[in-house]
Amino acid sequence: MDSLTQIVLGAACGEAVLGKRIGNKALLFGAIGGTIPDLDVYVGNLLYGNEIDVMLFHRGFMHSILFAVLAAFILGWGIFKLYDSGKRFGATTKWDWISLFFWSLFTHLILDCFTPYGTQLFSPFSNYRVALNNIAVADSAYTLPFLICMIVLMFFNRTSIKRRLCLKLGLGISTAYLLFTIGNKLYVDLIFRKSIKEQGIEIYRFSTQPTIFNNVLWYAIAETKDAYFVADYSLMDRKNQFSNFRKIPKHHDLLQEEYNDIKNLAWFSNQYFSVHKINESEYRYNDLRYPLLDSTDSNSSVFSMLLFVEDSRLDMEPFEPKFENIETVLSALWERVKGV
Repeated sequence: MDSLTQIVLGAACGEAVLGKRIGNKALLFGAIGGTIPDLDVYVGNLLYGNEIDVMLFHRGFMHSILFAVLAAFILGWGIFKLYDSGKRFGATTKWDWISLFFWSLFTHLILDCFTPYGTQLFSPFSNYRVALNNIAVADSAYTLPFLICMIVLMFFNRTSIKRRLCLKLGLGISTAYLLFTIGNKLYVDLIFRKSIKEQGIEIYRFSTQPTIFNNVLWYAIAETKDAYFVADYSLMDRKNQFSNFRKIPKHHDLLQEEYNDIKNLAWFSNQYFSVHKINESEYRYNDLRYPLLDSTDSNSSVFSMLLFVEDSRLDMEPFEPKFENIETVLSALWERVKGV
Protein backbone atom coordinates (compact mmCIF):
# COMPACT_ATOMS: atom_id res chain seq x y z
CA MET A 1 0.00 0.00 0.00
CA ASP A 2 1.01 3.65 0.06
CA SER A 3 3.99 4.79 2.12
CA LEU A 4 1.97 6.57 4.81
CA THR A 5 -0.10 3.47 5.52
CA GLN A 6 3.02 1.30 5.81
CA ILE A 7 4.64 3.82 8.15
CA VAL A 8 1.56 3.79 10.40
CA LEU A 9 1.37 -0.02 10.43
CA GLY A 10 5.10 -0.31 11.11
CA ALA A 11 4.82 2.19 13.95
CA ALA A 12 1.98 0.16 15.46
CA CYS A 13 4.17 -2.96 15.35
CA GLY A 14 6.98 -1.09 17.07
CA GLU A 15 4.59 0.09 19.77
CA ALA A 16 3.19 -3.40 20.29
CA VAL A 17 6.64 -4.91 20.78
CA LEU A 18 8.61 -2.24 22.64
CA GLY A 19 6.25 0.64 23.41
CA LYS A 20 6.06 -0.14 27.13
CA ARG A 21 9.85 -0.12 27.44
CA ILE A 22 11.06 2.70 25.22
CA GLY A 23 7.93 4.76 24.52
CA ASN A 24 7.68 6.82 21.34
CA LYS A 25 11.08 5.62 20.10
CA ALA A 26 9.39 2.28 19.40
CA LEU A 27 7.02 4.07 17.02
CA LEU A 28 9.97 5.59 15.20
CA PHE A 29 11.89 2.35 14.78
CA GLY A 30 8.73 0.51 13.77
CA ALA A 31 8.00 3.17 11.14
CA ILE A 32 11.53 2.76 9.79
CA GLY A 33 11.03 -0.99 9.54
CA GLY A 34 7.71 -0.49 7.79
CA THR A 35 9.36 1.74 5.20
CA ILE A 36 12.34 -0.47 4.31
CA PRO A 37 10.68 -2.86 1.79
CA ASP A 38 9.58 0.06 -0.39
CA LEU A 39 13.17 1.22 -0.66
CA ASP A 40 13.43 -1.40 -3.41
CA VAL A 41 12.35 1.41 -5.76
CA TYR A 42 15.70 3.12 -5.11
CA VAL A 43 17.69 -0.12 -4.89
CA GLY A 44 16.32 -1.12 -8.29
CA ASN A 45 17.60 2.12 -9.80
CA LEU A 46 21.05 1.34 -8.41
CA LEU A 47 21.06 -2.23 -9.69
CA TYR A 48 19.56 -1.77 -13.15
CA GLY A 49 19.90 0.64 -16.05
CA ASN A 50 16.71 -0.57 -17.71
CA GLU A 51 13.43 0.94 -16.42
CA ILE A 52 11.49 -2.26 -17.06
CA ASP A 53 13.90 -4.17 -14.82
CA VAL A 54 13.57 -1.45 -12.19
CA MET A 55 9.78 -1.68 -12.21
CA LEU A 56 9.79 -5.47 -12.03
CA PHE A 57 12.23 -5.38 -9.09
CA HIS A 58 9.66 -3.51 -7.01
CA ARG A 59 7.70 -5.84 -4.73
CA GLY A 60 10.18 -8.58 -5.52
CA PHE A 61 12.82 -9.96 -3.17
CA MET A 62 12.63 -7.01 -0.75
CA HIS A 63 8.95 -7.86 -0.27
CA SER A 64 9.54 -11.53 0.43
CA ILE A 65 9.30 -13.57 3.63
CA LEU A 66 12.98 -14.49 3.33
CA PHE A 67 13.99 -10.83 3.18
CA ALA A 68 11.82 -10.01 6.22
CA VAL A 69 13.55 -12.72 8.25
CA LEU A 70 17.10 -11.82 7.15
CA ALA A 71 16.59 -8.06 7.51
CA ALA A 72 14.98 -8.49 10.94
CA PHE A 73 18.02 -10.37 12.28
CA ILE A 74 20.51 -7.92 10.76
CA LEU A 75 18.68 -4.75 11.77
CA GLY A 76 17.66 -6.11 15.16
CA TRP A 77 21.20 -7.12 16.04
CA GLY A 78 22.67 -3.86 14.77
CA ILE A 79 20.21 -1.53 16.53
CA PHE A 80 20.50 -3.51 19.76
CA LYS A 81 24.28 -3.04 19.73
CA LEU A 82 23.86 0.70 19.27
CA TYR A 83 20.99 1.12 21.74
CA ASP A 84 22.12 -1.11 24.60
CA SER A 85 24.60 1.25 26.21
CA GLY A 86 24.85 3.84 28.96
CA LYS A 87 21.60 4.47 30.82
CA ARG A 88 19.75 2.23 28.34
CA PHE A 89 21.91 -0.84 29.13
CA GLY A 90 19.71 -3.86 29.87
CA ALA A 91 16.47 -2.03 29.04
CA THR A 92 15.90 -4.15 25.95
CA THR A 93 17.16 -7.43 24.52
CA LYS A 94 18.44 -8.43 21.12
CA TRP A 95 15.29 -10.49 20.55
CA ASP A 96 13.09 -7.51 21.32
CA TRP A 97 14.66 -5.63 18.43
CA ILE A 98 14.61 -8.61 16.08
CA SER A 99 10.92 -9.04 16.88
CA LEU A 100 10.20 -5.35 16.31
CA PHE A 101 11.80 -5.32 12.87
CA PHE A 102 10.37 -8.68 11.85
CA TRP A 103 6.78 -7.64 12.53
CA SER A 104 7.16 -4.21 10.96
CA LEU A 105 8.69 -5.79 7.84
CA PHE A 106 6.42 -8.85 7.68
CA THR A 107 3.16 -6.93 8.09
CA HIS A 108 4.27 -4.56 5.31
CA LEU A 109 4.53 -7.31 2.73
CA ILE A 110 1.39 -9.10 3.98
CA LEU A 111 -0.67 -5.91 3.66
CA ASP A 112 0.67 -5.39 0.13
CA CYS A 113 -0.63 -8.84 -0.79
CA PHE A 114 -4.20 -7.58 -0.44
CA THR A 115 -3.71 -4.97 -3.19
CA PRO A 116 -4.00 -5.48 -6.97
CA TYR A 117 -0.32 -4.73 -7.64
CA GLY A 118 0.85 -8.07 -6.30
CA THR A 119 3.75 -9.13 -4.10
CA GLN A 120 6.41 -11.81 -4.69
CA LEU A 121 6.01 -13.20 -1.21
CA PHE A 122 8.04 -16.35 -1.90
CA SER A 123 10.94 -14.80 -3.83
CA PRO A 124 13.58 -15.96 -4.74
CA PHE A 125 12.12 -19.49 -4.72
CA SER A 126 9.07 -18.48 -6.76
CA ASN A 127 8.08 -15.39 -8.75
CA TYR A 128 4.37 -15.96 -8.03
CA ARG A 129 2.70 -12.65 -7.28
CA VAL A 130 0.20 -12.78 -4.43
CA ALA A 131 -2.56 -10.25 -5.20
CA LEU A 132 -5.94 -10.66 -3.47
CA ASN A 133 -7.36 -7.49 -5.04
CA ASN A 134 -9.62 -6.55 -2.14
CA ILE A 135 -8.20 -3.12 -1.22
CA ALA A 136 -6.73 -0.28 -3.25
CA VAL A 137 -3.08 0.72 -2.87
CA ALA A 138 -4.35 3.85 -1.10
CA ASP A 139 -7.56 3.79 0.95
CA SER A 140 -8.19 6.55 3.49
CA ALA A 141 -10.86 4.50 5.30
CA TYR A 142 -8.10 2.08 6.32
CA THR A 143 -5.36 4.62 6.98
CA LEU A 144 -6.92 7.69 8.63
CA PRO A 145 -8.52 6.08 11.74
CA PHE A 146 -5.33 4.07 12.24
CA LEU A 147 -3.18 7.21 11.90
CA ILE A 148 -5.32 9.18 14.37
CA CYS A 149 -5.02 6.44 16.98
CA MET A 150 -1.23 6.33 16.57
CA ILE A 151 -0.96 10.12 16.94
CA VAL A 152 -3.17 10.18 20.05
CA LEU A 153 -1.25 7.42 21.86
CA MET A 154 1.99 9.40 21.52
CA PHE A 155 0.68 11.86 24.12
CA PHE A 156 0.23 9.22 26.83
CA ASN A 157 2.91 7.82 29.11
CA ARG A 158 4.49 4.64 27.77
CA THR A 159 2.99 2.60 30.64
CA SER A 160 -0.47 4.16 30.40
CA ILE A 161 -3.49 1.89 29.89
CA LYS A 162 -4.92 4.55 27.56
CA ARG A 163 -1.87 4.23 25.34
CA ARG A 164 -2.46 0.48 24.95
CA LEU A 165 -6.14 1.13 24.35
CA CYS A 166 -5.30 3.49 21.47
CA LEU A 167 -3.03 0.86 19.95
CA LYS A 168 -5.71 -1.84 20.20
CA LEU A 169 -8.30 0.56 18.78
CA GLY A 170 -6.10 1.43 15.80
CA LEU A 171 -5.24 -2.18 15.05
CA GLY A 172 -8.84 -3.28 15.64
CA ILE A 173 -10.47 -0.70 13.34
CA SER A 174 -7.97 -1.22 10.52
CA THR A 175 -8.22 -5.02 10.76
CA ALA A 176 -12.03 -4.90 10.84
CA TYR A 177 -12.04 -2.72 7.72
CA LEU A 178 -9.61 -5.06 5.95
CA LEU A 179 -11.89 -8.01 6.74
CA PHE A 180 -14.83 -6.00 5.37
CA THR A 181 -12.98 -5.44 2.09
CA ILE A 182 -12.38 -9.20 1.78
CA GLY A 183 -16.08 -9.89 2.21
CA ASN A 184 -16.89 -7.05 -0.17
CA LYS A 185 -14.56 -8.55 -2.77
CA LEU A 186 -16.36 -11.91 -2.57
CA TYR A 187 -19.70 -10.13 -2.97
CA VAL A 188 -18.52 -8.08 -5.95
CA ASP A 189 -17.18 -11.21 -7.66
CA LEU A 190 -20.65 -12.76 -7.37
CA ILE A 191 -22.19 -9.63 -8.88
CA PHE A 192 -19.76 -9.75 -11.77
CA ARG A 193 -20.40 -13.42 -12.51
CA LYS A 194 -24.10 -12.68 -12.61
CA SER A 195 -23.60 -9.60 -14.80
CA ILE A 196 -21.32 -11.27 -17.35
CA LYS A 197 -23.78 -14.16 -17.64
CA GLU A 198 -26.61 -11.73 -18.32
CA GLN A 199 -24.48 -10.14 -21.05
CA GLY A 200 -24.17 -13.54 -22.71
CA ILE A 201 -20.38 -13.31 -22.85
CA GLU A 202 -18.36 -16.49 -22.48
CA ILE A 203 -15.12 -15.77 -20.66
CA TYR A 204 -11.97 -17.65 -19.69
CA ARG A 205 -11.31 -15.70 -16.52
CA PHE A 206 -11.89 -12.34 -14.86
CA SER A 207 -10.50 -10.02 -12.23
CA THR A 208 -12.17 -7.38 -10.06
CA GLN A 209 -10.56 -4.70 -7.92
CA PRO A 210 -11.58 -1.51 -6.09
CA THR A 211 -10.74 1.83 -7.62
CA ILE A 212 -8.28 4.14 -5.88
CA PHE A 213 -9.07 5.67 -2.45
CA ASN A 214 -12.24 3.64 -1.83
CA ASN A 215 -13.89 0.21 -1.61
CA VAL A 216 -17.24 1.28 -3.08
CA LEU A 217 -16.51 1.61 -6.81
CA TRP A 218 -15.11 -1.52 -8.47
CA TYR A 219 -13.51 -2.18 -11.84
CA ALA A 220 -13.57 -5.55 -13.62
CA ILE A 221 -11.83 -7.04 -16.62
CA ALA A 222 -12.70 -10.36 -18.25
CA GLU A 223 -10.90 -12.28 -20.98
CA THR A 224 -12.41 -14.05 -23.99
CA LYS A 225 -10.74 -15.76 -26.93
CA ASP A 226 -10.11 -12.57 -28.92
CA ALA A 227 -10.86 -9.67 -26.58
CA TYR A 228 -11.14 -8.25 -23.08
CA PHE A 229 -14.30 -6.79 -21.58
CA VAL A 230 -14.15 -4.12 -18.89
CA ALA A 231 -16.95 -2.78 -16.72
CA ASP A 232 -17.58 -1.02 -13.41
CA TYR A 233 -19.94 -1.25 -10.47
CA SER A 234 -20.62 0.93 -7.43
CA LEU A 235 -22.21 -0.37 -4.26
CA MET A 236 -24.39 2.74 -4.55
CA ASP A 237 -25.77 1.73 -7.98
CA ARG A 238 -29.54 1.22 -8.08
CA LYS A 239 -29.09 -2.15 -9.79
CA ASN A 240 -26.80 -4.84 -8.42
CA GLN A 241 -24.93 -5.37 -11.67
CA PHE A 242 -21.83 -4.24 -13.49
CA SER A 243 -22.53 -1.72 -16.23
CA ASN A 244 -20.75 0.13 -19.05
CA PHE A 245 -19.35 -3.04 -20.59
CA ARG A 246 -16.69 -2.14 -23.18
CA LYS A 247 -14.94 -4.52 -25.53
CA ILE A 248 -11.18 -4.13 -25.92
CA PRO A 249 -9.58 -6.17 -28.74
CA LYS A 250 -6.44 -8.12 -27.88
CA HIS A 251 -4.12 -5.66 -29.55
CA HIS A 252 -0.61 -7.14 -29.32
CA ASP A 253 1.67 -5.43 -31.84
CA LEU A 254 4.60 -7.03 -30.05
CA LEU A 255 4.46 -10.74 -29.26
CA GLN A 256 5.98 -12.30 -26.17
CA GLU A 257 8.16 -14.44 -28.43
CA GLU A 258 9.78 -11.33 -29.96
CA TYR A 259 11.09 -9.77 -26.77
CA ASN A 260 11.54 -11.35 -23.37
CA ASP A 261 10.70 -7.93 -21.92
CA ILE A 262 7.15 -8.24 -23.29
CA LYS A 263 6.89 -11.66 -21.70
CA ASN A 264 7.98 -10.17 -18.37
CA LEU A 265 5.55 -7.25 -18.66
CA ALA A 266 2.72 -9.64 -19.55
CA TRP A 267 3.57 -11.66 -16.42
CA PHE A 268 3.54 -8.42 -14.42
CA SER A 269 0.07 -7.58 -15.81
CA ASN A 270 -1.24 -11.10 -15.23
CA GLN A 271 -1.70 -11.34 -19.03
CA TYR A 272 -4.24 -8.47 -19.09
CA PHE A 273 -2.47 -6.11 -21.47
CA SER A 274 -2.32 -4.49 -24.90
CA VAL A 275 0.60 -3.24 -27.00
CA HIS A 276 0.12 -0.60 -29.71
CA LYS A 277 2.80 0.34 -32.23
CA ILE A 278 3.49 4.07 -32.43
CA ASN A 279 6.36 4.04 -34.91
CA GLU A 280 9.27 1.78 -35.89
CA SER A 281 10.91 1.97 -32.47
CA GLU A 282 8.18 3.01 -30.00
CA TYR A 283 5.19 1.16 -28.54
CA ARG A 284 2.45 1.94 -26.02
CA TYR A 285 2.03 -0.78 -23.38
CA ASN A 286 -1.21 -0.77 -21.36
CA ASP A 287 -1.72 -2.72 -18.16
CA LEU A 288 -5.45 -3.41 -18.44
CA ARG A 289 -5.81 -4.56 -14.85
CA TYR A 290 -6.31 -0.89 -14.09
CA PRO A 291 -9.24 1.34 -15.19
CA LEU A 292 -9.38 3.30 -18.44
CA LEU A 293 -9.60 7.08 -18.23
CA ASP A 294 -11.43 7.07 -21.57
CA SER A 295 -13.80 4.11 -21.98
CA THR A 296 -13.41 4.27 -25.79
CA ASP A 297 -9.60 4.20 -25.81
CA SER A 298 -7.60 1.23 -24.52
CA ASN A 299 -4.48 3.45 -24.62
CA SER A 300 -5.98 5.53 -21.80
CA SER A 301 -5.18 2.95 -19.13
CA VAL A 302 -4.06 4.51 -15.86
CA PHE A 303 -1.05 2.19 -15.98
CA SER A 304 0.25 2.98 -19.48
CA MET A 305 3.93 2.98 -20.46
CA LEU A 306 5.90 4.15 -23.46
CA LEU A 307 8.29 1.43 -24.65
CA PHE A 308 11.20 1.89 -27.02
CA VAL A 309 13.81 -0.37 -28.59
CA GLU A 310 17.38 0.10 -27.40
CA ASP A 311 20.35 -2.25 -27.79
CA SER A 312 18.18 -5.18 -28.89
CA ARG A 313 16.01 -4.81 -25.80
CA LEU A 314 12.92 -2.91 -24.81
CA ASP A 315 13.17 -0.10 -22.31
CA MET A 316 10.56 2.37 -21.15
CA GLU A 317 10.13 5.94 -20.04
CA PRO A 318 9.87 6.26 -16.24
CA PHE A 319 6.26 5.53 -15.34
CA GLU A 320 3.97 8.44 -14.55
CA PRO A 321 0.20 8.20 -13.94
CA LYS A 322 -1.56 9.07 -17.18
CA PHE A 323 -3.60 12.10 -16.19
CA GLU A 324 -2.83 15.80 -16.10
CA ASN A 325 -5.57 17.15 -13.85
CA ILE A 326 -5.97 15.19 -10.64
CA GLU A 327 -8.98 17.29 -9.58
CA THR A 328 -10.89 16.33 -12.73
CA VAL A 329 -10.08 12.65 -12.24
CA LEU A 330 -11.12 12.68 -8.56
CA SER A 331 -14.31 14.57 -9.41
CA ALA A 332 -15.27 12.00 -12.04
CA LEU A 333 -14.38 9.19 -9.63
CA TRP A 334 -16.59 10.68 -6.91
CA GLU A 335 -19.53 11.07 -9.28
CA ARG A 336 -19.28 7.41 -10.29
CA VAL A 337 -18.88 6.29 -6.66
CA LYS A 338 -22.27 7.89 -5.88
CA GLY A 339 -23.89 5.41 -8.24
CA VAL A 340 -26.17 5.41 -11.28
